[in-house]
Amino acid sequence: MRSRAHRRAPRLHSPLALLLLGTGLALAAPAAARQAASQAAAEPASQGAQGAAAQGFGGFFTDRTMRVDYFHTGGMGEEIISLDRVVADGPWAGSRTQLLDDTNLGPYLFEVIDPATNRVIYSRGFASIFGEWETTAEAARVHRTFHESLRFPWPMESVQVVLKKREGDQAFHEVWSTTVDPNSRFVNSADLRSVGSVWTIFENGPPDRKVDLVLIGEGYTAEEMEKFHADARRLVDRLFQTEPFRSRKADFNVRAIDLPSATSGVNRPHVGEFRRTPVSAEYNIFDSERYLLTYDNRMLRDVLSAVPYEFVEILVNEKQYGGGGIFNFQATTAVDTEFADYVFVHEFGHHFAGLGDEYYTSPVAYERDHAEHPEPWEPNITALRDPAKLKWRALVQPGTPLPTPWDKEAYEEHARGIGARRQALIESAAPESEFDALFREQKEIERELLGAMRYAVLVGAFEGAMYEAQGLYRPQIDCIMFTRSDSFCLVCGRAIERIIDLYSA
Repeated sequence: MRSRAHRRAPRLHSPLALLLLGTGLALAAPAAARQAASQAAAEPASQGAQGAAAQGFGGFFTDRTMRVDYFHTGGMGEEIISLDRVVADGPWAGSRTQLLDDTNLGPYLFEVIDPATNRVIYSRGFASIFGEWETTAEAARVHRTFHESLRFPWPMESVQVVLKKREGDQAFHEVWSTTVDPNSRFVNSADLRSVGSVWTIFENGPPDRKVDLVLIGEGYTAEEMEKFHADARRLVDRLFQTEPFRSRKADFNVRAIDLPSATSGVNRPHVGEFRRTPVSAEYNIFDSERYLLTYDNRMLRDVLSAVPYEFVEILVNEKQYGGGGIFNFQATTAVDTEFADYVFVHEFGHHFAGLGDEYYTSPVAYERDHAEHPEPWEPNITALRDPAKLKWRALVQPGTPLPTPWDKEAYEEHARGIGARRQALIESAAPESEFDALFREQKEIERELLGAMRYAVLVGAFEGAMYEAQGLYRPQIDCIMFTRSDSFCLVCGRAIERIIDLYSA
């Protein structure tokens, strides 16, 4: 999920921007609108928030959702954004009071600006598959295009939509902007007929006052819908047995969508098992055998438009260990592995709260430059440039050294042994049961090894995190984001609660 610090300035492509302006607004050229956006961005965040709050949700928006679809193209140092379409995307499920995102999470941020006041009236940070792909070796050789969406409450009047990217200075810089008139004939306000069957796992209140999670079944045939229902309930139960989700369960609604596939299972290119499924979830993302996502954002969003939602997890009807999670986009889990419950919670941590991977000994598809690290945006990872300004300093007990010592060599020796055995299983095409047995053994060894270390129960700054053995630090010795643990560390728990508050207030 890391962003490269140095890239060429992006080329801005918005071929339909002027077409989206309604009659009478044609003089509001994109350059002028971008200037208005820049003026709004220059105001203190509190001033913009006060302005939006003073007029309220009903002063700017209706209770429907607008979706701006666009193509995100890049590679070889370039980045190009081009508009696809603007469509209705179902009922608005988000908070009507927490309209501005002050979490400072994600490599991207989008803002919706009221041209009459030049104030930001809605914003959200997010991550994307493009953002991950551009950290791979392939991005230095070829161009690729990914489909993405921005969702926000349906505006009453024309708005400016501004997409920003976090660059090497860790500040957000504008990369694209377009003006959207909700009354334009080029904005499709028709609702889409549902392609699946929606059902409720539990509901605790109105969507705008709760966090709304939806599960999609992928690779389940019509005859396997009962299995999907059982899998969904099992995994949701596991999530809400884990703190802080357990204590905050009343702040959630959870629904699911039955979406029958023609055949059981999903696409597995690495073993030559090719399938077409409703939202095209597949293994082998970035040529990583167990990385599981869907590239088909348009279809995924169309399916989801039938239900109020902010977060989605795709349950994949497969036995092969796998999953994936992207902040404010999607999470996936293969349901029939021994560690499916753990993967569900771990990947949801990425998707829901922007938590970074804390492990660093496993192979990944991302390029590691081993350069001096800027401070990561992820709330549970730090470069520890200044211990006095540690982002989780309030949770560190007096007297805890920073960085915090731990038996790193012993852990890495253990990890090398596990890695060698895992590679041997891969090369011999061993059955999944043998991988599960290895992971089970690994979990027990790590529980005892890490739990016996001096600072095991304290919050500090432990070197080794986010795929890097040196220069990046995690908050505690162990966590769901580090090993196949059963609980989040205190810092991750705090980050999760912050997102719950953002959507349930």
